[in-house]
Amino acid sequence: MTDSIDASVIIPTHSEHRWAPLRRTVASAQAQKAAPAEIIVVVDHNPALLERARAEFTGVTVLENASVRGASGNRNTGAFHARSELIAFLDDDTVAHDTWLSHLAAPFDDPAVLGAGGLIVPAWERSRPAWLPDELLWTVGVSYAGLPTSVAEIRNVWSAGMMVRRDAFERVGGFRAGFGKLGDRNRPEDTELCLRISAQLGGHWMYVPDSVIEHDVPLGRSTFGFFLRRCYAEGRGKVQMAGLLPRGQKLGAEQDYLRRTLPRAVVHNLKAATRRHGGHHALRAATVIAGVAAAGFGGGVETIAALSESETAARQLTF
Repeated sequence: MTDSIDASVIIPTHSEHRWAPLRRTVASAQAQKAAPAEIIVVVDHNPALLERARAEFTGVTVLENASVRGASGNRNTGAFHARSELIAFLDDDTVAHDTWLSHLAAPFDDPAVLGAGGLIVPAWERSRPAWLPDELLWTVGVSYAGLPTSVAEIRNVWSAGMMVRRDAFERVGGFRAGFGKLGDRNRPEDTELCLRISAQLGGHWMYVPDSVIEHDVPLGRSTFGFFLRRCYAEGRGKVQMAGLLPRGQKLGAEQDYLRRTLPRAVVHNLKAATRRHGGHHALRAATVIAGVAAAGFGGGVETIAALSESETAARQLTF
């Protein structure tokens, strides 16, 4: 008899171009050794894809995004429809290992645990770029050096492979609709959700590295140009998120990452390069510096934009 878990798996999708990956994602959710109570696919304002999904998926609930366009509203639609105690999320370009769900649910025996996230490993379309250091693998949507190597408390997790208590999710209103991934915008809606739930409800999040999903990394995301754009977008997104945080709450994890993790990465790779352990180490050191510069530039652009909007609003109030 197959074990089961009182969890709903939500899979947001938006484009026919991801139909083949979506089918793999759904199949991996259905193949869990501990079966979820339900699998919900949510289609983001795409009638043709909605019709195709409803026609081809069996044993799966297929919904249309009832919120604004974007990943946040898409996930919320599925989560608010769910009735399980736990809600888990998979992106439509991921494949969950067959013990993903059971490992992810294990920490919830502790009532203080609000949510959990697991290890995300890259599934490169071709090969990993030699210039990309371990510390910056987050730019392609996977786990990076510096994360815990065993089950541990963590400030936030990523939406791909996230699990959260449904009650906590509903009490804070879910993901912030309109804030997140849409088009070329890439704002940290998952980090914002984790911080908001912790601030409002107390409790904590857990990182579970034995809970594993694979995330596709297509060739287009393996270029240096994409890397710079991703760092730039992250810089802008962090400034936007900082404006949403409660007064006094700081981005301590980001500051520690900038002050400790990345400088160590530069030093490590430069030492390896001087010891002739491979020219790619010098490239990785340069990549860290370029990434920090791009993120800083993005943060500066967003800060100036926010100040300009504030000044415009203040002038309007005086008339």
